[in-house]
Amino acid sequence: MTHTLPITPWRLFAVEVRAVHRLSPSFVRVTFTGPDLDRFADNGYDQRIKLTLPLPGQRGADLPQGPDWYAQWRALPEHLRNPIRTYTVRAVRPHLSEVDVDLVLHGDSGPATRWARRVRPGDEIAIAGPDAGYDGDHGGREFRPPSTGRLLLAGDETAVPAISGICERLPSDARGRVLLEVPSAADVLPLVAPSGVEVTWLSRDGDAYGARLVPAVEAAAQELLSRAVPVGAGVSIGQLVDDVDVDRAILWEVPEALPSAPLYAWLAGEAGVIRTLRRHLVTACGLDRRAVAFMGYWRHGRAAG
Repeated sequence: MTHTLPITPWRLFAVEVRAVHRLSPSFVRVTFTGPDLDRFADNGYDQRIKLTLPLPGQRGADLPQGPDWYAQWRALPEHLRNPIRTYTVRAVRPHLSEVDVDLVLHGDSGPATRWARRVRPGDEIAIAGPDAGYDGDHGGREFRPPSTGRLLLAGDETAVPAISGICERLPSDARGRVLLEVPSAADVLPLVAPSGVEVTWLSRDGDAYGARLVPAVEAAAQELLSRAVPVGAGVSIGQLVDDVDVDRAILWEVPEALPSAPLYAWLAGEAGVIRTLRRHLVTACGLDRRAVAFMGYWRHGRAAG
């Protein structure tokens, strides 16, 4: 008697690099292909996946197999565990068995950035991603706006792939602002968004992370709320927020979408900067904390990737 294994939301895809495109000084796009990538779910927006990278001296990533592969991987001695890093899907082409992932080149200190600087066609890794055969919510998508209100999407270069994917799937009548802080003007990339969504690129040019993003978000929030909410209505100034220690804990909170809100904010990037923005939106602007999704993708001073 043959037993068919149940289809789970995520699965491992064995892939190899088909192409590598340097998009700008800070961004590289890697196109993966594999025999079963036609089963990779195209969920769009900010769909997260995990890349499993080779260990030093390996040509590919050798992962445990089976539905409990992750538990098996965690049980391995550290020197035998292939590095696993989280990224955002940039594009899925099931008919071509292709997936694009845009990677940020942050120095050369972490395994992912070292791999991204040296990746070549033919290199092999594994991707943990959503299985199109699963009939349900795969998870890994954090953009959950209410059905009404304006949008404020903001982040640094690590959030550019996710925000780009979100903007491409927004309804044509969406309204709001997109603010993207990148290392230099040479890192500005083409971005498709509805006509009612204003996109602004902020060049850091050697300044501290958040130097451009924080004041831009503060100004945009004030402008968007003044359009959407009569003065003194619908907001609660001075709300308290938990002051997360970003050096000890992960800054990550994605509330379930409210039925309606005057403004929905999606923030991602360097954890200290995102903490500052979250505090401003909730405490100073009075935005309902259930209408603010914030994610510390990385922390300055720690090896990124």
